[in-house]
Parts: sequence; C-alpha cells; structure tokens
Amino acid sequence: MKSIGINKPAPVETPGLFTQIETDTPTAEGRDILVRVKGVAVNPVDFKVRKGRAKEGEFTVLGWDAAGVVEAVGEDVTLFRPGDEVWYAGDVTRSGSNSEFQLVDERIVAPKPKSLDFAAAAALPLTTITAWEAMFDRLLIDRTATDANAGKTILIIGGAGGVGSIAIQLAKLAGLNVIATASRDETIEWVKKLGADQVINHRRPLKDELAALEVAAVDYIFCTSETDQYFDVMTEIIAPQGRIVTITEASKEHNVDLLKAKSASFSYEFMFTRSMFETPDMIEQHKLLATVAQLVDDGVIKNTASENFGPLTPESLRKAHALLESGKAIGKITFEAIPA
Repeated sequence: MKSIGINKPAPVETPGLFTQIETDTPTAEGRDILVRVKGVAVNPVDFKVRKGRAKEGEFTVLGWDAAGVVEAVGEDVTLFRPGDEVWYAGDVTRSGSNSEFQLVDERIVAPKPKSLDFAAAAALPLTTITAWEAMFDRLLIDRTATDANAGKTILIIGGAGGVGSIAIQLAKLAGLNVIATASRDETIEWVKKLGADQVINHRRPLKDELAALEVAAVDYIFCTSETDQYFDVMTEIIAPQGRIVTITEASKEHNVDLLKAKSASFSYEFMFTRSMFETPDMIEQHKLLATVAQLVDDGVIKNTASENFGPLTPESLRKAHALLESGKAIGKITFEAIPA
C-alpha cells in the first residue's frame, strides 16, 4: 500500500518534507478493522508530532482524521463488516491515516454521515470528539437540559478553528449563550454563521471585550489555543463555581490557586486518552460519532470543512501543514484519497 510520511522531526520548510513509499498492507486482528482510506483531514496534532515527537530514522505516518470503507475485520469485531462506510479520528500511538489503508480499533469508529462524501466527512471526527468530550465530559454541561442551560454563557476562545467550529454548534444545541472569539472579518463571519450569539476579539484584552458586552463573568470557558496566554484572564472572567477546559499544553507554570476563591475548576481535554489507555469507556467515542453522524444527516450540525486540497500527495500535505501552522486556517482542510 502507499503511505506518506516523514523520516525525522522537521519544520514545514524542509525540502522533501513528506515522502511516499510502498509498505505492506496490515492484517486486521482482534477488535481492529482495516479501512481503505478515502478521505483525510489535518489537525494541529499533525504538525506537533511532525515537529517534535516523530523519531529520527523511523518512517512515521501522520494523520488522525479519516473516512473510508471497511476492507477487513478482526476475529473479535462485532460492530462492522467489510463494505461499511465509516469515519474516525484514530489513535495517536498508532500509524496514521495518510495511507491507502489503516488499522483502527472498532470502538473508536462509527458509520459516517450518509449525506457527506468521504473528504467532507473526514473534517469532523477529531474536532467533534474533542469538542464533545470537552463540553459534556469535562465542563459537565448537560447537553439535554436546554431550558436549564438557557441562562448560562460559554466563552469559546478560538471560535473559527476546527474545534471551535464544532464547539459553537454543540453549545447552541445544549441551549447555551455562545460568545466566540475571532479577529478577522472572515473569521467573524464564519463563527456567526455557525451560531455564535456574540463575537469578541481575542487580540484585545478579553476582560475589556466582555465588559463592552456588559458581561462580567461567564459560566464556562473552552480554550482551544494558547493556554499560557489566556490562563490568568480566564481565572478573572470565570464565574464563581464555573468551569474551564483547555486543549493546548502549558509551557509555563501557572497559579491554580487563583481559582480557589471561586471554587472554579480547570481541566484538560485530550481526545486520544481513551484509545491510548484503552479505558473501559472507550466505546463512548463510537457512540458519540454515531450520534453526530445522525445530527449531520438531519441538517442539525453543519460540516466545518473549508478547503479541499484534492488528492493526498506529499506536496499537498506540506501546503496544508504550512497553512494550518500559520494559524490562518478557518475550519478544516481536507483531502481525497492518495492517487492510485
């Protein structure tokens, strides 16, 4: 099978950054299914692994967003059979989706939305799982209590990114008032289209931006970027007994005691936790992807794909990494399958 990957950690400007090679097609065993990959997308985890976590001299296949067709199943698989169309984000500890075929545990896979083609469907799994777990498992928002949530506000920092784009929609479904941050005309328009009630500029002091809306504090904060930059202000603007979740690493030490007087909580969301540790509730990712697939087919959730870069090639993948790493991407960048 054809696979596209890297041989060492490298910046995006590196000549010949990605290479395509022929490798053996793996065999599905146990609870694994073998998927013929038909569409993929890129995420910040891709360039983080590429820049610092890949091993020197070891061919590493990136990519943790995919949609495709089940080619074969392991002997313990009960959820799928060959020919099923599926979508998933995969497991960061295993080989990624920038290949013709990929092995993935059935418990983190679900039937893809029927209304989306493979490339479009690949835009959603990782960001959907991240946003869903962040809000409903970490912030403990009750997604069914829309009446009770109506008086509560969530601030989504980085609303136009891949995670923010789906988080806005899930928050609105839960009945929350959504304040999203965006700084450019096109990103402001994007988050409003997705349902944000109000928009503030994250390039300005957030406390002042909220004050201009006559908002002193928010019940929930979902930070999708730069934890170091926003930690102190989040402790200021979170309401008493409020909850904060972030998906980005902190490189500095922060004083969590700033949250003590408010009895506020701070947590991390990492969507690979369940697959990395094979937690007993690993099947929950299958369930939530199945639920969201139905919401997409019902027209309740909008796809967040913004650009299709065509067939997956070493050069198209490099261009996508460069755009994503620049911080100027809106929504998700997707690809079709590696050319035959």
